[in-house]
Amino acid sequence: MSALVKNLKPLWEQLTLPFVNLLGRLRVHPNAVSAAGLLFSLLSAPVLAQGQFFWGGLLVLLGGICDALDGHLARQTGRTSPFGALLDSTLDRLADFFPLMGLALHFAPDRFWLSVVLLNVAFWFLVSYVKARLEGLGVKERVGGLFERPERVAVLTLFLLLGLPEAGLVLTLLGSAFTFAQRLYLGYRLLQRPKR
Repeated sequence: MSALVKNLKPLWEQLTLPFVNLLGRLRVHPNAVSAAGLLFSLLSAPVLAQGQFFWGGLLVLLGGICDALDGHLARQTGRTSPFGALLDSTLDRLADFFPLMGLALHFAPDRFWLSVVLLNVAFWFLVSYVKARLEGLGVKERVGGLFERPERVAVLTLFLLLGLPEAGLVLTLLGSAFTFAQRLYLGYRLLQRPKR
């Protein structure tokens, strides 16, 4: 699935180029777009907690669009930087958390669905952690996976908009758990290679 997202990236960047160019002309900083994405995600939490899944899903979608635009804007305007990359990754983790927090509050009386939400929190973060840890251990190869952040956000958003949060949570949990195991296995293979 990640390969599909990767193949769609050039098309997405071509489609959004006029809007990105407009943001560039308005001198909007890529970090501001990242912050806007986080704000939409934050606003989704109380909306989802109240069970307003369509509107919460719309806010998650807007946050995801901002996340997909900030890097494109940075490259287009020559404003890429190590700090921008760090900020983007850090804000992404918070943006992942807030919709799940809203769903946890909504499902709090139901221990089963609350547990499903909390397991999503764990595996969403573990998927990102394994990649970051492997990079810290010197692995240069890209460690992908079946269900990375774009897929998680897209699936959860789709099912929120359809009013089926339980189905979205189950699918994202299964996909995230599989991707965690997949990355751990790939990491094991890469770290076992003889050092040159």
